[in-house]
Amino acid sequence: MPGNSQRKGAVRRKGKGRTAGSGGRVRRGLEGKGPTPKAEDRPYHPAHKAKQARNRVQSGRPDRGPDRKRSGGADWVVGRNPVLEALQAGVPVKTGYIADGADRDDRLREILRLAAEQHLPLLQVSRSEMDRLTADAVHQGVALQLPEYVYAHPDDLLDQVLDAGDRGLAVALDGVSDPRNLGAIVRSAAAFGAQGVLIPERRAAGMSAAAWKASAGAAARLPVARATNLNRALRAYSEAGVTLVGLDAGGEASIAELTGDHAGGPTVLIIGGEGAGLSRLVREACDVIASIPIAADVESLNAGVAAGIALYELSRS
Repeated sequence: MPGNSQRKGAVRRKGKGRTAGSGGRVRRGLEGKGPTPKAEDRPYHPAHKAKQARNRVQSGRPDRGPDRKRSGGADWVVGRNPVLEALQAGVPVKTGYIADGADRDDRLREILRLAAEQHLPLLQVSRSEMDRLTADAVHQGVALQLPEYVYAHPDDLLDQVLDAGDRGLAVALDGVSDPRNLGAIVRSAAAFGAQGVLIPERRAAGMSAAAWKASAGAAARLPVARATNLNRALRAYSEAGVTLVGLDAGGEASIAELTGDHAGGPTVLIIGGEGAGLSRLVREACDVIASIPIAADVESLNAGVAAGIALYELSRS
């Protein structure tokens, strides 16, 4: 009978198009899930991390925190001139890509020759696939995928500096954002016998293709460490007995005149970012602020040039 909701088989409705109750769906969804896992078995629970730390200690593996091996994201070099320059500079390459139907000009022929000499794997792909891989960059039918750069741990770099004794030397970069400056500083650091370069993880240049090219191959033999917190890492270096020398135009001493307590022993030279210079916290952590005397009508030196001059003076002393 119409309107008689009490008859057998009738469906009770609560509101338009909705049934009352779950019909057992909630109960069935809970069946078979078992007891709640222990805290130490839940990946994001602090007890789980503590258990992993205990296991590392028991197995004899060092626990240096999450920075033990940090990788930079894979980088791409696209376009015929950049690809050719990267191969000529010896930038490490994971895979090369050539688009179907790419015009064989002199640059592409040279790219193919260098790729063959370096035993570089080359894959031929469609234009649409090349566009997808390079995020629609202007690739001119050729691109290189670089491997992820594996940064050293700041503690490992500190160990190397301390092991070198009076010849211990490293360079720290406080917010240098131009990858070409980073590469040039890595090159100078290698030339003057430094054990490595320390950079911050955020708001700074990383080891990209441009940095690799500017280093002229030095990045392949000199470790670059990356710190989550540069100021904290520098203070740890200082507590270990390393002298922190900040480079700034308003320094209290010339870089060539560092004597007494600031001469000899393991040293970290700290270079400030382009324009901003040393940050306040990093400046406060320094044992001495040094400068490079320059002509009055020149405002400042390029970070890469300043690092080269200062490294030369430190290596002399």
